[in-house]
Amino acid sequence: MIPVVAIDGPSGSGKGAVGFAVARRLGWHYLDSGAVYRALGFAALRAGIDPDSEGAVAELAKTLNLQFVEDLSGGMRVLVNKEDCGLALRSEQVAAAASRVAAHPAARAALLERQRAARCAPGLIADGRDMGTVVFPDAALKIFLTASAEVRAARRYRQLKETGFGGTLPQLLAEIQERDERDSRRAVAPLKAAGDAVVLDSSTLTLTEVIEQVLALVHSRVGVVPSV
Repeated sequence: MIPVVAIDGPSGSGKGAVGFAVARRLGWHYLDSGAVYRALGFAALRAGIDPDSEGAVAELAKTLNLQFVEDLSGGMRVLVNKEDCGLALRSEQVAAAASRVAAHPAARAALLERQRAARCAPGLIADGRDMGTVVFPDAALKIFLTASAEVRAARRYRQLKETGFGGTLPQLLAEIQERDERDSRRAVAPLKAAGDAVVLDSSTLTLTEVIEQVLALVHSRVGVVPSV
């Protein structure tokens, strides 16, 4: 069985940066499931579809042309219907749309097998909100990465300032709290730690410290040593 390490957690917990770095260190594949739903939210907004319209969003999910392409710097570019989303995928508008489209059971069902298809040798690091509970319940290691809402809002604020997007800290905190509430209360695949997940609070840790802790868990639980 190809091993999977599932890293779940709320928005702004750092799971994307951690997951990508760990995958690079291990020489494994990487799945950013959040980018999949942001891409769907982006496509819905582009097509003038209300993100709360389950039927229309589900149909869009079934036909979505989604590609992840590694760029020259080693990062990932996301192409939706052959359009490079660029920084737009990280905007608060798209993030909010992603949370709304992700609440639809039919849309999640349409994207489920696409996510599972990312499981390739030698292994996969998958991050999101339901990787360990729904998409890869047989993951060799499940981690629930979290941080206080205040810390996550501050991180998001710095990220947006660096990329040129606007927003105030109180506004971002309110949006994160609202997103947490919506993601944890949705009927299908709610945001929660799997019963056998290791809960890791990154509130007082640096990115490097979190990466090293995750790599140590991979070593002890999965028996894999970083290749770089």
